[in-house]
Amino acid sequence: MSLLEVKQLNLSLRTHTGLAHILKDVSLRVEAGERVALVGETGCGKSLTLKAILGLLEGKGLVVSGKVLFEDEEILGTPRILRLRGVQIGFIPQDPAASLNPTFSIADQLLAVVRRVRRNLPKEKAWALIKEALVEVAVPDPDRVLASYPFQLSGGLCQRVLIAMALVNRPKLVLADEPGTALDVTVQAQTLRAMRHLTEKSGSSVILVTHNLGVVREFADRVYVMYAGTIVEHGPVKSVFQTPRHPYTRALLDSVPRLTGGGLPQGLDGHIPDYTSPPKGCRFRPRCAFARPECAEEQPLRQVAEGHEVACVLYAEVPRG
Repeated sequence: MSLLEVKQLNLSLRTHTGLAHILKDVSLRVEAGERVALVGETGCGKSLTLKAILGLLEGKGLVVSGKVLFEDEEILGTPRILRLRGVQIGFIPQDPAASLNPTFSIADQLLAVVRRVRRNLPKEKAWALIKEALVEVAVPDPDRVLASYPFQLSGGLCQRVLIAMALVNRPKLVLADEPGTALDVTVQAQTLRAMRHLTEKSGSSVILVTHNLGVVREFADRVYVMYAGTIVEHGPVKSVFQTPRHPYTRALLDSVPRLTGGGLPQGLDGHIPDYTSPPKGCRFRPRCAFARPECAEEQPLRQVAEGHEVACVLYAEVPRG
């Protein structure tokens, strides 16, 4: 039994130009203690996938279908997700400035999270716990930060506060949406190392959304590659990075600058398709140098190596299993 299993998740949004089919049959799983990365270019649906799992998408224009199982129990569209958020499932949002309440101190907001699990914890112990949570993510002068309000802190400090908030209750699963966005490179590396250490220590699983493929290589066990709301390839990080199979995965890796050899990074012509009228079959087809007529048909994920699957007609003859 996987800790989290997403099955055929679809998300559509009603717009003035028509129904936008954003997520299409997204399936993924996370095992206990596993770190999984979700990568892809801006606008491909990574953050929406996390928010759909958490039940954070609201609005009459949204149409969501599929299954999200946490410990083999359905949570998509159920009251159970409300009890899990902040307790067994932690969330690190992308925008620190918009995610903290400006009218409450950092201490008040951290204590509110702690009280969801430890309602009767004495004040002194609760204070020590939230202070330790800040220290663990390399927050300097934690007493000052606890007494501060969000507007008194830098974006980087607010980001680290959100990471501490997501991890303080030692959840079974952490969903991290670009947790290093507001941090400089050095502090980002320190914070991600701290997050890895803490999740390993507590046995928490992680889904990490990121654009930084170097972070994926260092942090994750497995990676899912997303393009235009679809999963095009997934597998162990080493296998996917060393032997990328899908043309989009290859293009994504070729776009990364290298310190030695390999020449200049290669850009990818074109752009993500209009979600109100996406291409039939493989959504990458209009940008793919290897496109064939068969690409207009649906391409299921096919196993090409142990634990490594790709949705591409180039591997149609590779036996599954």
